[in-house]
This record gives sequence, structure tokens and C-alpha cells, in this order.
Amino acid sequence: MSSRFSPGGLLRRPEAGAFLGLLAVLIFFGIFGGLSFLQVAGLSSWLNVAATLGIIAIPVGLLMIAGELDISVGAMVPAGAMTTAIISGHLGQSIWLGIAACLAFGVIVGLVNGLMVIRTNVPSLIVTLGSLFSVQGMVLALSVLVTKSTSVPLKTEGLAKTIFGDFIFGQFQVICLWWLAATALYVFYVHYSHFGNWIFAMGGDKVSARNAGIPTSRMTVTLFVLSSTSAAFVGMCQAILYNSAQVAGGQSFIFNSIIAVVVGGVLLTGGFGSVIGIFLGTITFAVVNQGIYYTDFDRNWSSLIIGVLLLLAVLMNNTFRNLALAYAPKKKGGA
Repeated sequence: MSSRFSPGGLLRRPEAGAFLGLLAVLIFFGIFGGLSFLQVAGLSSWLNVAATLGIIAIPVGLLMIAGELDISVGAMVPAGAMTTAIISGHLGQSIWLGIAACLAFGVIVGLVNGLMVIRTNVPSLIVTLGSLFSVQGMVLALSVLVTKSTSVPLKTEGLAKTIFGDFIFGQFQVICLWWLAATALYVFYVHYSHFGNWIFAMGGDKVSARNAGIPTSRMTVTLFVLSSTSAAFVGMCQAILYNSAQVAGGQSFIFNSIIAVVVGGVLLTGGFGSVIGIFLGTITFAVVNQGIYYTDFDRNWSSLIIGVLLLLAVLMNNTFRNLALAYAPKKKGGA
């Protein structure tokens, strides 16, 4: 039996704990939620949540694997939505111009975050906290200045609506396809290319990674650009889907993405994790988040359940890593 499929090999995989956690919550809500939870309406309810969160969670997770953190995504979601709505809705310009401006804004914020982190050596938590409030304030001020409102309508039709803000089979948001495609691309580049090796090396020891010739500065900036642009993309899709954008909102993505990433097996200290694990962790979070509405439980307990889930996931992932060490082959002839 190859080490990849041996007990120790399976236990070492970061997604092992996430898979068992997902299986457990699916069984739990399948029992207490009844058939409605497993039918199309139930599936769409948590898959739509998972897709929206997952597009943000994967790049956030990659940053955490690399030893960084981006909490400015909470401001980039409404910023992306408002940028698209103001340009294409209030100002009446092409929807494609609004989309381009939205994504460009995401790239700019990511560049600023990344350059600030590598040039100042200030912790990324502090840098992105500053970006969070700066972007929030700028979006609010400009929205009121330009539109005299904090809510902007947007009417989108044609190809843009079909690609970014429509439904599949009437219930699944098209962003689900974007999520699956993004996950596949991330799996390839993170786990089957030197790009991923660099990320893990940075999370293990950034100084050693730099001394080994890895372009740590360029990689850091790239990861921040991916994170902020992904959040702006989600905001843009939501604006097109719901035909409106709000200045408020987006804060939940900060903690929800971190929860999904940690549940997916990523270490907060960096250097350990996987894209598939984050993918499974995102689904697990969405199932718990939506599954309670299909049970007879009091809805006020939902936050408690999510909090307990996070703690159990961390403990489970630590347990799996310890078991993996127990299954690790022992060296012969001394250390």
C-alpha cells in the first residue's frame, strides 16, 4: 500500500478532518432536518451560501497558509457591489465598464495591501484592518456624494446577467459554477505547481524561503491581489443578481471566511492546509449555517452551533495531525 493511501498518509492530509466534519454535519442535519434538507431547495440554500463564501475563503486561506491575513475582504464585497452599481446603474454606463472598474478596484486595494506589508513589515492584520476602515469610509462618502444615497439600484440584462447573476435550474446561483471552476484552478496551481510549494514554504519560514530563492515579496502581493479581487468579484455578482447594491454589509465575510478556512484544516500559524480542505470547510460552514432552518431547533442557537463547530474542528485537526505522527515511519539506526 502506498504511503498516500496508508492510514498515516490519509491522516496527514489536511482535508481529512474537514471531510469527516462535513460528513458528520450532513448526517446530523439530514436526520433532524428531514428530507427537505436533502432536496433541491435545501441543497441550493447551502450551496449558494458556500459558493459565495468559498470564492473568498480560498484566497484568504492561501494567505493564511503563507502566514498572512486579509480582513479587508469585509469592505471589498460592498465596495465591489457599489462600484458596479454606481457606474452601470446610477451613471448609466455599460455593465462591462462597471465590472472592469470593480475588478480594477480590487486589484488596486490588493496591491496596496501587499506592498504595505512587504515594505513596512507591519503585520498584515494591522495593514488590512486599516484598509477595511479606509475602503468602508471611502465607499460610503463617495456613494453619498455621487448618488445621495447608500443604496443604488442596478438593472442588468443579457450576457452579463447570465454569466454573473442568474440562476441555474431556477434555484442554484450561477456563482456556484464560478466557485467550482476557481476551486479546480486553485487545486492545480497550489498542489501541482511550484506556485503552491512557494506558498507553503513562506508559511513555514519566510526568511528561509527568501534565502532559497523564492520570490516572497511578489508572492505576497499576488496573494493579496487575489484575495481583494475575489471579494470585489463576489460583491459585483451579488449586485447583478439582486439588482441593487448597499454600502452596508460584507462584515460577516471576515469571520465566516476565517471559520471556513480553519474548519478546512488550515493552521492559523501558517504552513499547513489544502484547497480541498478549504472547499470542504466552506461547505461544512454553509450546511451548519443553513441547516438549522430545516430543523425544529431554536434559531437563536445558530451562532452557538457555529462557534462550537469551529472549536471542534480545530481540536479534530490537531488530533489528526497527532495521529499522523504516530503512523509516521520510524527511522532505523538512530535519529
